Amino acid sequence: MKIVFDCRYTRIGRHDGISRYTAGLVTALAQRHPVTMLISDHRQLELLPDLPWELISAPTSVREPWVAYQVNKLKPDVVFTPMQTMGGWGRGYRLVLTVHDLIYYRNRTPPRDLAWPIRLLWRLYHLAWWPQRMLLNRADAVVTVSQTTKNLITEHHLTRRPISVVMNAADAPGEPHAAPTVRTEPVSKSLVYMGSFMPYKNVDTLVRAAAQLPDYELHLMSRIDERERERLTAIAPGARIVFHDGASDEEYTQALRDATALVTASLDEGFGIPLVESMTLGTPVVVSDIPIFREIGGYAALYFDPTSVDELVARIRELEAPGVWAGRSSVSEREAGRFTWDASAEHLMTVLTAAAARSRRRLR
Repeated sequence: MKIVFDCRYTRIGRHDGISRYTAGLVTALAQRHPVTMLISDHRQLELLPDLPWELISAPTSVREPWVAYQVNKLKPDVVFTPMQTMGGWGRGYRLVLTVHDLIYYRNRTPPRDLAWPIRLLWRLYHLAWWPQRMLLNRADAVVTVSQTTKNLITEHHLTRRPISVVMNAADAPGEPHAAPTVRTEPVSKSLVYMGSFMPYKNVDTLVRAAAQLPDYELHLMSRIDERERERLTAIAPGARIVFHDGASDEEYTQALRDATALVTASLDEGFGIPLVESMTLGTPVVVSDIPIFREIGGYAALYFDPTSVDELVARIRELEAPGVWAGRSSVSEREAGRFTWDASAEHLMTVLTAAAARSRRRLR
C-alpha cells in the first residue's frame, strides 16, 4: 500500500495548529509504514521529518480543484490530507479528508493572513452547509480530531462517508530548564494564554479577569497587532498584561512551567492543543465550559462560564486553596497521557488501510 500524506499546510518557520497536526502525525505514521509527503514550498521541509517528498502546487492555487492530476503521477493507493479542501477531480486513488472543526459556521471571520479573494470565498463557503457536504461526500473516508466535532458532523448530516476520530496531540515539551518531577505549588502567580485574538477567542474576558486579580500577571503569548494591543490595554487599565508578541517554543514552555494556570475563555474550538501542552507539564488549566474542553480537560480542568469574569476569577482563587493546585497538577499529567501522536497514527493507519482495502475489493 502506497500512502501519500498532504503536508502542504505546513507553515513556514513556525507551526500553527494544522501545521503541528501535520508534522506530528506524519512523523508517527512513518514509523509504521512508508510515507511520501506532498509539499508546495521547499521551506516546509524545515518543520517536517526526513521523509520522501514531492513538490506540487499550493493548496491555495487556482490549480487545486485539479491537483489529483499531479498526485496521480505518484500512483498512490491512498492519500491523506489534514484539511477537507484538497481537489479530487480525476483522482485514481482513495482520499481521506480531515475536518478540524465547524467554528466558522458560527464565527465567519476568516483568518487575517489569507488573501482577500480567499477570505471572500471563505465567508461564502460558510453561509450554508451544502458546500461542506459536497466536499466530504466525494472522499472515501473522513477524519476529525475530536468526538465533539464528530458529533457535530453527524448532527448536521455533513457526510455519508465513515467518520473516524484521530485525536490531536502535543509535542513533547522542551527542556529549557530542569523541573521537578512532582510539583506542589506554582513558581509564580502568572496566567498564560496561547491562541489568536479573533473575536470568538474571547480574550476580553481574560483581560477583565486579570484586572480583578492584581497579584497575577496575564501572559499573552501570540503575535498581536498594535491596534489590538491598545484595545485590550484600554478595556482593563488595572490588569498586569505581558505581551510576548510571538514567543518561541522554549519561552512558551518555560512560561507554562512557571504559571499558576493556562487560561482560555474561548467560545468555540475544534480541539485545544494548548490544554494538552499545559497538562503535559503538570500546569492546571482553567477553561471555558464548552463541550470540546470537557472532552480534552476531563477531570483535570477547572471550568467557568465564558461570559462571566467573576466565575473565572473564582476558579483562579480556588487554585490558591491548600492542596488544590498540587492535586490539579497531578491529574493534569494523567489526563494528558490520553493524547499522543503514536496513538493517533495507529488509528489513522487503520483508517487508511480500510480505505485502500475498499479500493481493492471494488477492483476485484
